[in-house]
Amino acid sequence: MNTEQVLAEIREANLSYLMLAQSLIRADRDQALFRLGVSESSAELIAALTPSQMMKIAAGNTLLCRMRCDDDLVWGLLTSHGRAAANDGVSRLHASILMAGRHQEAA
Repeated sequence: MNTEQVLAEIREANLSYLMLAQSLIRADRDQALFRLGVSESSAELIAALTPSQMMKIAAGNTLLCRMRCDDDLVWGLLTSHGRAAANDGVSRLHASILMAGRHQEAA
């Protein structure tokens, strides 16, 4: 994949992310804050964006969304390495609790 293809993929991901984020925020603000990991002020800004503003923001060469799973513990829980399938639900719940706690710390 060359540089132009990567930049086109970033722009597409940015636009998809902004559209999804705006839709989630408008549908259920509290749940959107948790799922997106954004602050109340960021949510207000995203909700107010016009389609042309979203296109302009998405056109940048920097990915707007980021991975919230930034440590080995959460990745281990999500991938269930070395665990039986029966514990998969418990592991995902544990990972969600950890990420929710980190969202609260960031907000």
